[in-house]
Amino acid sequence: MSKILILFVLLYTNIALASDYENGVEAYKRKDYSTALVNFRNAAQQDSAPAKYNLGFMYAKGQGVAQDYKEAVRWYTMAAEQGIAPAQNNLGSMYYRGEGVAQDYKEAVRWFTMAAQQGFAIAQFNLALRYHTAEGVALDYKEALRWYRLAA
Repeated sequence: MSKILILFVLLYTNIALASDYENGVEAYKRKDYSTALVNFRNAAQQDSAPAKYNLGFMYAKGQGVAQDYKEAVRWYTMAAEQGIAPAQNNLGSMYYRGEGVAQDYKEAVRWFTMAAQQGFAIAQFNLALRYHTAEGVALDYKEALRWYRLAA
């Protein structure tokens, strides 16, 4: 009996998580940002990496909340540490521009690299630019060309 109860709780938790996230996506598409935030926060509390990414994006853009780069960095970092390539790229961009964190080209390159190695084309392009301009890495035209080609 206890195995069935555990299975039910796990199944229900996964359904609730999917529902919160999907409801957040639907609300976001309708531009109902306050509802999207509530749903994404609920999903993020259940450790949904995509929901954490979406919260970071909404804070970075000021959608449904006051624009808050520090809060965006916080959510992007959580999603990036869970392997979400767009979060890694956006976090790299925030370190590159110094938004919500101290400007740090090396840290930007670290995050761009993680996303680029997953095949995320925008990060591959961002990484190529860093090698092309020697920001956070040594100038290396061959490495820049390699990443430009992968991005293309």
